[in-house]
Amino acid sequence: MMHPDTEIRFVSEEIGVGVFATKLIPKGTIVWIKDELDRILTEEYIDSLDKLQKEYIYKYSYLETDGIYVLHWDHAKYMNHSFIPNCVDTVYDFQLAVRDIQPGEQLTCDYGAIGDDEEFECIPEEGTTRTKVTANDYLIYYAEWDEMARTTFVYFNAVEQPLKHFIREQYIDKVNAVANGNEPLDSILTLFIDNKDE
Repeated sequence: MMHPDTEIRFVSEEIGVGVFATKLIPKGTIVWIKDELDRILTEEYIDSLDKLQKEYIYKYSYLETDGIYVLHWDHAKYMNHSFIPNCVDTVYDFQLAVRDIQPGEQLTCDYGAIGDDEEFECIPEEGTTRTKVTANDYLIYYAEWDEMARTTFVYFNAVEQPLKHFIREQYIDKVNAVANGNEPLDSILTLFIDNKDE
């Protein structure tokens, strides 16, 4: 679910639409959180669908684990990619604003952190030399994403959190401990690498 102070707006012919802030969204605010209305789809199910349905799902969903795709029920599916994003993913099924997002500003995230099936060329962005999202981005940039999330969590308890009640029960204690500075943040890398045997 997207933050309530957001809406869909046209970006450009090349990009299409995106998600924009309608009011100030302060640094540390949950901007998106996975909820029970998001569709969980298996690859087997998707492959059984009509060609047009498959194209839509693969365009607007993300791969969560092998063969499990998540399709957002609201306008979260229109959040665009940036190599210099103003939102960062966490392992707790939500994204945080990494800086104050001004009214009228587009919300963006780094698609490299969404899944290891992503691979595409990107529109050049000022301030970065990255031009392509690759399936191995998580191995290269996880520490950078972790640092963004770690420094953003410092503000978590200082801002209004209209989506906080959607935090899954399995994460509540950990999120509170991280936000209070009592426990370290879990790395985004744990979403991609099975470290149970380590």
